[in-house]
Amino acid sequence: MFGPSREDHAGWLLDPASDGWLPGEGVADTTVADWQALLDLVVERGWDRTFLVGCFEMPLPRAEEILSWPHGAARPVLSVLPGPEVAVVLRFRSAERIDLGINVERLGGQEGLAVLCGFLAKVGRRLGRSVPTPDRGTGPFLWYDHSADRVRFGRPGAAAGPPR
Repeated sequence: MFGPSREDHAGWLLDPASDGWLPGEGVADTTVADWQALLDLVVERGWDRTFLVGCFEMPLPRAEEILSWPHGAARPVLSVLPGPEVAVVLRFRSAERIDLGINVERLGGQEGLAVLCGFLAKVGRRLGRSVPTPDRGTGPFLWYDHSADRVRFGRPGAAAGPPR
């Protein structure tokens, strides 16, 4: 189980100004192949998902097709539920960055944090790189440290807390 409880970190997890969402930090320096690996992971794991373009739900196409669509007002969004208490939104803005947002209002204490940590680790292992969650500037955050194969609490490159 993940160490800190929801109550311990309510200040950084639940910011009323963000409407309960951690805005997308994402994984930088990605490719279409990275996006496809992530989509394959979502399908393989059987996570509930909804792929929307504008207000229309569609079957999930391949990453190459999604990322080749012309930029317009309706950008594709994939909502993924890796567990009942965790919701992640993937935004297809460019091949070079996997943007993600996390709905912290759904996190249900220890169990939700454990699912979120598991999701970050699975994505990081599949992509072969570290996966940060958003940094709000002053507070600590969770991130998957690929070199240690662990989810950590704190900022990458800083004196992070002990591995969790």
